[in-house]
Amino acid sequence: MDIKNLTIRKAHELMKKGDARPHDLVDAYKKNISEKNDTIHAYLEVFQDIDSQATTAEAMFKGGKATLLTGIPIALKDNILLQGRIASAGSHILEHFTSPYDSTAGAKMKAEGVVFLGRTNMDEFAMGGSTENSAFGVTRNPHDTTRVPGGSSGGAVAAVAMGGALVSLGSDTGGSVRQPASFCGCVGLKPTYGSISRHGLIAMGSSLDQIGPVTNTVDDAQIVFEALRGADVMDSTSFYPQQTKQVPQKMKLGVPRHLLEIGGLSPDVIKNFNDSVDRFKKLGYEVYDIELPHAQYALAAYYILMPAEVSSNLARFDGVKYGYHKQGSNLLEDYLRTRREGFGREVRRRIMLGTYVLSAGYYDAFYGKANVVKGLIRKDYEDALKTVDVIMTPTTPTPAFKIGEKSNDPLEMYLADVFTVPANIAGVPAISIPSGFTHVDGHDLPLGIQLTAGLYEENILFRAGKDFLGEKE
Repeated sequence: MDIKNLTIRKAHELMKKGDARPHDLVDAYKKNISEKNDTIHAYLEVFQDIDSQATTAEAMFKGGKATLLTGIPIALKDNILLQGRIASAGSHILEHFTSPYDSTAGAKMKAEGVVFLGRTNMDEFAMGGSTENSAFGVTRNPHDTTRVPGGSSGGAVAAVAMGGALVSLGSDTGGSVRQPASFCGCVGLKPTYGSISRHGLIAMGSSLDQIGPVTNTVDDAQIVFEALRGADVMDSTSFYPQQTKQVPQKMKLGVPRHLLEIGGLSPDVIKNFNDSVDRFKKLGYEVYDIELPHAQYALAAYYILMPAEVSSNLARFDGVKYGYHKQGSNLLEDYLRTRREGFGREVRRRIMLGTYVLSAGYYDAFYGKANVVKGLIRKDYEDALKTVDVIMTPTTPTPAFKIGEKSNDPLEMYLADVFTVPANIAGVPAISIPSGFTHVDGHDLPLGIQLTAGLYEENILFRAGKDFLGEKE
């Protein structure tokens, strides 16, 4: 089966008409995984029951119960729980943890009849922008295996980019779906905060985390999002309104050009961005220069708020209740040895930073001020989106960088999130879509643009993304 240009709708029609079986579909992806995963290392584990899942999907088609997602091969980031499956979050401390229950996202996908192919590599506890921080080895970019795929959902995105899954589910705390999607030439969606339940997602920063799909097309991302969205009694922050804003007949695009003055932007990224603005103009979009005055402070605020939540969320991994345990001479030594050996360098760095900003004497100076900035950034987006329908920036300041290039400079690594972090701070939805390539060292490296809309206005993102990529409604 030729899966190069396959979409969810095309795959569904093939299976519905009987021109292909779910087994045929998953066999094509399994073949790609067997040929490429040893090099790319997108998957940590390929599930052994793929064929039985495909049989269940086939029965749904025969019984007339199939949905658009029935039989669709999906990869799952290693921090989203499925009952009876290992979920290690890319960490030694959870290396052998087997989930006793399904995440809400996993349960909804099961009900649709998808075929879970396996769990994908990630930066440990989603802390990183390159998937170099995994305890289980580096994932490589399918477009150039000397470069990173991005992170922390690098494995989930690389799986789609290498033809090892039609769809994957990742998580996005500060750009962890969108940044790797840009690096690998995929579509990556970070929905409105709370629109998809976080129940069963191993927490990093609870006020920032959001599950999102990685796909080859905007339409595929929309299909998966609409299957996953909605309130959940197991997640008190989850909500999605019955009615959302209608897509305007004439779309207004806002461009915060002042953000392009941030240092470190590749000239190719700037040129691609300007070309993308011109493409929207040709599509009939009205383009306006806008200001997001406090967005330049988003990264600084993020690296105070996120570590503070990390410090709290990861306190549970103490070697007592579950996960890795290292015996010491007393209880305190048990804690210290377990966490020192179980957590990697980046996780320990963020725990210490978070504990520091929450400590007495520093809480108001750091954490309190960061929360004030968070409120200002939200207000910036509210004000801007009163005059435009969608905001556009580059997704990343550069194309994918070399493996090891930024490993010894965490601040340089953090700057890769400069355009993606504000959407998580504000809670608004954002999508990265492929916008072209740049030729570097003999390889065509993907570039992406990011579109951001108002709360619960994913439909506007889908419309703009489809217009840009020439997808038919």
